[in-house]
Amino acid sequence: MSESPGAGTRQGFGMRRNGSPVDLQEAPAAEPLPADARVDLAKERADSQVDSVLEALDAELVGLAPVKTRIREIAALLLVDRVRARFGIDSGRPNLHMCFTGSPGTGKTSVAVRLAELLHRLGYIRRGHLVSVTRDDLVGQYVGHTAPKTKEVLKRAMGGVLFIDEAYYLYRAENERDYGQEAIEILLQVMENQRDDLVVVLAGYKDRMDSFFASNPGMSSRIAHHIDFPDYEPAELEAIGRLMMDREGYTLAPETEPVFREYLDRRRARPRFANARSVRNAIERARLRHANRLLAHPGEVDREALTTLHPEDFLTSRVFKEAT
Repeated sequence: MSESPGAGTRQGFGMRRNGSPVDLQEAPAAEPLPADARVDLAKERADSQVDSVLEALDAELVGLAPVKTRIREIAALLLVDRVRARFGIDSGRPNLHMCFTGSPGTGKTSVAVRLAELLHRLGYIRRGHLVSVTRDDLVGQYVGHTAPKTKEVLKRAMGGVLFIDEAYYLYRAENERDYGQEAIEILLQVMENQRDDLVVVLAGYKDRMDSFFASNPGMSSRIAHHIDFPDYEPAELEAIGRLMMDREGYTLAPETEPVFREYLDRRRARPRFANARSVRNAIERARLRHANRLLAHPGEVDREALTTLHPEDFLTSRVFKEAT
């Protein structure tokens, strides 16, 4: 169980990785307004600091225009609702439970991290932390084991966002003795009765999540926002790779650029391609080959040699050696 996403599952970097919650300073409650008052929404938006979160999302994640648009729409709704509440207009707290669907490595966890920060700044959750779990963190292996595990996770997530990756594995209809249904029932109860203090995000492949919801209509009815994360296009993958290399202090030699593009094209055609995650793994392996290449020829090196990836750092990959 984790309270921040792993480096291999996101484009974003610099997030807290020691498992501690990210608490932001609580904003004081705004004063009620008389019916004839006027509110400067631009000032309200600036005071909420939501734009800094949205800008970070843009900086950390390449592409994903539909996803970013939806997050901005949710932020706008919550900001306007907060202003309406100051006039005594009670729309009720919106349902914020969500489902993120898409292939691995498309930024779902990164967006969830920023979502938690966004909701906190707008006053919809007490803390700006995200607890990321899978089935193993929730479901026990014997009678009486599941409820304590699930409740402990929920306790840690309260006041923030609970991100359940590959949530469909909670339900295994083929196994009558499986304890996943018990975890689902506890989650359903908390999602309904404590939705003022917890936002749940379910994530996974779209087709499998659709089947999960069909088998668990109670869960489906509690999800207000379904956001699909598309696979990345070749140019986006290249941009992601360059962003990752830049943050690691590497660059491509001019003659390496077409090799890197070809690598990405070949890797996309292979099984188990995982978008940004696969790009990250490719760069890590290129760094290994780069270091080995330098040490194979001992001698003095300059900054350029230490920071520049050459074609052979990719060409020796099995992606080029094996037929696609």
